[in-house]
Amino acid sequence: MSKDLTNSAVDRQNILNNPFALAEIEKAAGIRGIPFEGKTVLLKEQVAAFFEVTIRTVENYLDQNADEIAKNGYEVLKGNRLKQLKEAIRALDVPETIFGSIAKTSQLGVFDFRAFLNLGMLVSESERAKLLRQAILDIVIDTINQRTGGGTKYINQRDEDFLHSAYSEENYRKQFTDALRDCVAMGNFKYAVYTDKIYVSIFREKAQEYRKVLKLSQKDSVRSTFYAEVLDLIAAYECGFGDVLRREYERLDRQLTAFEVDGLFKRFEGQAHWKPLIEKARMKMASRDLAFRDALHLQLQEYVIPVQREDFERFLGEKSMEFDERLKEAEDVMKRLKDREC
Repeated sequence: MSKDLTNSAVDRQNILNNPFALAEIEKAAGIRGIPFEGKTVLLKEQVAAFFEVTIRTVENYLDQNADEIAKNGYEVLKGNRLKQLKEAIRALDVPETIFGSIAKTSQLGVFDFRAFLNLGMLVSESERAKLLRQAILDIVIDTINQRTGGGTKYINQRDEDFLHSAYSEENYRKQFTDALRDCVAMGNFKYAVYTDKIYVSIFREKAQEYRKVLKLSQKDSVRSTFYAEVLDLIAAYECGFGDVLRREYERLDRQLTAFEVDGLFKRFEGQAHWKPLIEKARMKMASRDLAFRDALHLQLQEYVIPVQREDFERFLGEKSMEFDERLKEAEDVMKRLKDREC
């Protein structure tokens, strides 16, 4: 999917929240700044020189995007911290004229690397900024692919919570399909019909529509691509609605018609307690799929927010691992428990 970083705050923030991509971008950019408080910072003059724009242009972007750039590392130094910065500049043994007239200033704005990158994703007048944006997008894609082994279709399975959620959902799925089998007077297509009703209720897409968004083949399992939170909510629906079906079946002492089941489901999904859970699941799915899988769920666009650093750690960091490794780990634990019982 083509991204225009100058126009998308979500895409910018997804990059700036990704510590793994940031490390690679910083190495590739090779920015030389001022060592300060354990990191490298730059002054407006240096930023303007790098992007080949005027200082006034930099200031204009700072004014127009003050909250965003401040959130990502731009700050104004005063007092003792400013004094320490001036000492760091003098230690560089570079003519002070390069850094502007700062000897008597009582406050000074500085960019750390994230803030510098943030500005670079905003400046439309600079050819160098444009080239940097192209490089950023390539590095982000390469970094995610490298850390996921070349594909993101099953990145959800790198979450340490996935295995437990998948196992629990499978058990509740069996309860749900058993309730459909026993309580509903329809052919076997009822399983697909009411599975799709759950999907549409939670994330506004039927299984086939979801397949198209993620470009899944018919042999790919849809549920194998769901995040743990989505699986948990599907399990809650299956458990709850399966119970509703059995209670109504026992009350009437006969199998239910399609019209009766549809009415029951409408009342079931309309219960107020689902709303916060559904909104959370939609935000997780829409935001993560856009950031990690470059997949946009059109029906969930309003739920897209930047993915937080914790999620990048969760799916790309050291705690994440491939599903096969986690399954093997679980099998080893079960085997040790079994041996202990013997």
